[in-house]
Amino acid sequence: MRSVEPDGLRGDMTAPPLPPERPPRPLMARAGLRPLAWLLLQGLLLGLGLASLAGNLLALLLLPLLSRERGRDFGRRMISRGYAVFWRAARASGLLQMDARALDALADEPGLIVVANHPSLLDALMLVAHLPRSACVMKASLVRNPLLGPGARLARYIRNDSTFGMVRLAVEDLRAGGQLVLFPEGTRTTRWPIGPFHSAVGLIAKRAGAPVQAVFIDTDSPYLGKGWPLWRLPPLPIVFTVRLGRRFAPADDPAAFQAGLEAYFCAGVQRTPGPVR
Repeated sequence: MRSVEPDGLRGDMTAPPLPPERPPRPLMARAGLRPLAWLLLQGLLLGLGLASLAGNLLALLLLPLLSRERGRDFGRRMISRGYAVFWRAARASGLLQMDARALDALADEPGLIVVANHPSLLDALMLVAHLPRSACVMKASLVRNPLLGPGARLARYIRNDSTFGMVRLAVEDLRAGGQLVLFPEGTRTTRWPIGPFHSAVGLIAKRAGAPVQAVFIDTDSPYLGKGWPLWRLPPLPIVFTVRLGRRFAPADDPAAFQAGLEAYFCAGVQRTPGPVR
């Protein structure tokens, strides 16, 4: 690995985009079949919800049986594989397309912080499906929820009940060989190209001594972006592409680090081209 430059960048690590996968032609995107497309899309989301409920019930049974380490590894792989199955079903439908092959190079790398922009509710599903070591930061109320939280507790996802506690848990997890997925905007993007960053990523990176890998999620679809309801059918197909950006080294000044990271994302976010026909 090359030495890190003084500004915290490991050279120009922006990866050239992989050749695009050709998605199946979405026949149901035709005007006459859009009601059927709507039903199929809702079915995909319903299946995801039912699978999540089943996974949480299984996690509830396993929580008292598995050690912290075994539970963390099993829980994260269970969630990752569940999301991967969702994306396979989505691709087969022709309605939702995601090309995140670039993430495969990071899957086995311990102690890594992965930061990405946040255009859609589906972003975490894309990243976690390819990063089975990873933990996400979740609202503490969701982690404690008896129906929605057992899987996150088994996987030792990071609670955000306080900044101090969140940073401490994230640093411990990274030092134990985990990965951390962060969306520094804190919520889905509210303005193009990104919203302001409100994350402690610079502080976490400094305390854990962990590198920060920038990941760009490109899309031209408004689907499940801020203000887009689940039941509204968008233009089809819905296309997401994931690119690797630069690798940042931890810095002594977390505030300056975050400002530089925000500027980098502001300059690097792109929209996907139109769907392949």
